[in-house]
Amino acid sequence: MEKFGRVIVKLRIPILILSFLLLIPSALGCFNTRVNYDIMYYLPDDIDTMIGQDVLLKDFGKGAYATVVVDKMDSKNLTRLEEKIKNVEHVAEIISYNSMAGSAVPIEMIPEKYRSIFENKENGATLFAIFFDDTTSSDETMQAIQDIREVTKGQCYISGMSAVVTDTKNMAEKETPLYVLIAVLLVCVVLAIFMDSFLVPVFFMISIGMAIVYNLGSNYFLGEVSYITKALAAVLQLGVTLDYSIFLWHSYKEMKNSYPEDNHEAMAHAIGNTLTSVVGSSITTVAGFVALCFMSFTLGLDLGVVMAKGVVMGVVGCVTILPSLILTFDRALEKTTHREIMPGFDRLADFVVNHAWIFIVIFLALLAPAIYGYNNTDVYYNLSDTLPEDLDCSIANKKLEENFDLNSVYMILADTNLSSKDTNAMMKEIQDQDGVTFALGLDSVLGTSVPEELLPDSVKSKLKGEDYQIMMVASDYKVASDEVNAQVDAVNTIAKKYDSNAMVIGEAPCTKDLITITDKDFATVSAISIVAIFIIILLVLKSISLPIILVAAIEFAIFINMGIPYFTGTSIPFIASVVIGTIQLGATVDYAILMTTRYKKERHAGYDKKEAVKIALSTSIPSIIVSALGFFAATAGVGAIASVDMIAALCTLMARGAIISMFVVIFILPSLFILFDWVIVHTSIGFRKERD
Repeated sequence: MEKFGRVIVKLRIPILILSFLLLIPSALGCFNTRVNYDIMYYLPDDIDTMIGQDVLLKDFGKGAYATVVVDKMDSKNLTRLEEKIKNVEHVAEIISYNSMAGSAVPIEMIPEKYRSIFENKENGATLFAIFFDDTTSSDETMQAIQDIREVTKGQCYISGMSAVVTDTKNMAEKETPLYVLIAVLLVCVVLAIFMDSFLVPVFFMISIGMAIVYNLGSNYFLGEVSYITKALAAVLQLGVTLDYSIFLWHSYKEMKNSYPEDNHEAMAHAIGNTLTSVVGSSITTVAGFVALCFMSFTLGLDLGVVMAKGVVMGVVGCVTILPSLILTFDRALEKTTHREIMPGFDRLADFVVNHAWIFIVIFLALLAPAIYGYNNTDVYYNLSDTLPEDLDCSIANKKLEENFDLNSVYMILADTNLSSKDTNAMMKEIQDQDGVTFALGLDSVLGTSVPEELLPDSVKSKLKGEDYQIMMVASDYKVASDEVNAQVDAVNTIAKKYDSNAMVIGEAPCTKDLITITDKDFATVSAISIVAIFIIILLVLKSISLPIILVAAIEFAIFINMGIPYFTGTSIPFIASVVIGTIQLGATVDYAILMTTRYKKERHAGYDKKEAVKIALSTSIPSIIVSALGFFAATAGVGAIASVDMIAALCTLMARGAIISMFVVIFILPSLFILFDWVIVHTSIGFRKERD
């Protein structure tokens, strides 16, 4: 490894020149990577809700749809408003009681019960639906939403997933640069306090920042990334790869004592030492992110690939760019050094080792409530409810609920040749379900008084295609609630009774699928991450018992972290329940490995269990604290300022998880070493002192 270090030292100037030049294509790739703001897009392609959306787009030229509420507008002005909206690019269709009947059928002939669906005469509100010619989160649909808002000048309120996606995009684009800025500032504060140089944090941020830009730029080759990945990638990469820079700096300082007259040789050895320790450390982090790639909900794949790639680039930057910067500006670093304020931890280590039984009791006392809270924490799936109330889509959702007692609108795609008798019977059965505000299709709107043949093809084609016809169902149950999920099941059963190929599609059915799929993903990802990291620890530490102890300690920290929301009455986003445990395990098990490696070294050197654990603990605490506080700083600030609750909640959980893992590794893990020392020594290689 020293040979590799010497090559880096020799080529430090070319490395810096090349690394800065690479920022140009990376920045271009970063700015040109498309961002997907639609969470539902990541559902599997082979489920009915996704297949149905493709059918809707292919057969009817309709992709996304939105529900629109208009306040206090007479029919004449309403018609003008509809015409304005029709002229907006990418608006495929408007469905109102005017458009459904067409000019050939007098409005008076439409049954009053269906007219009342579109009108609230008491409040003077009118309801209609807009269909777009592209998908929910396409750039074209989001631009159409913006254009409609501009041309109607606040005369209508647009609700639905496309409106939510549009507003989420606008918020995220404004805030994401701020996330990075606040993370960098807070990390710099932590490093400036706990490191021995005021300037070294700057070089850490430059090298890590360049690795982040390379990572984000290379996302261009993925085609697109989710907005959650884009918002979290830089912050997460900073938090999980910061350790590597700290390792290099400490190793360099140590080697300078051995080579006081030759900084280049000291750095060559430091690079070699860092690479050896960081590769083992980074593999566990990469394994945690790779586990996310096994999710059926492919947002995990999106985040997992980007973050695994980011960790690898962070390692490369740590052993190439950072050493080159340190050697180039070594004199400046020397001038900005200061005394480290980190105290010694011998007394704390003494206390923990001599009172291990206390922490074992605490561990056992907290384990059951932590697991209970972990398994019972409330999870939410309806993302629109967590957005700020002053957003356009939030105001529209409130108007929809107030004026029409609607919380969700979804659709049925059924055989276009289904008889009017069967169609009406199906609609009647669905209408009778609890919570269904209305259920209608072309046949049910016209009833028996208006023959379908009377309608022009241009009107019929809005709801009837060559293979499928569209029927709409409105519910007064909220999306993602148990009630609407049961209702969707019932509607699906009724629809398939009349047409076995019928599909129920829309936000509520998609969210129901999301709940089912992510519940399975949670178990899958947790198992894969635990098994993968277990195997890595087994190979690195050459032990059967240590992987169990280390994983158990970090899993205990995860149980506490994820269980706290249950006891505080807080609801967390569904994706947190899947990814936080894996990220916390992969990112913070390094703390445990660091201490365990030193414990193994001291036991091998001949120290008894208490002395070995004491030395390992006292020497590891400073690195663990700086690392955990760095991860905390990178994520806590974002959690505090993010308007998108999903991003705020994820960052808050990661920040809290880092601190909890820190305390568990400092207090619980050494106590477990004391308790299970005999088992560890007899089930591990390299713990016993070699015979002279």
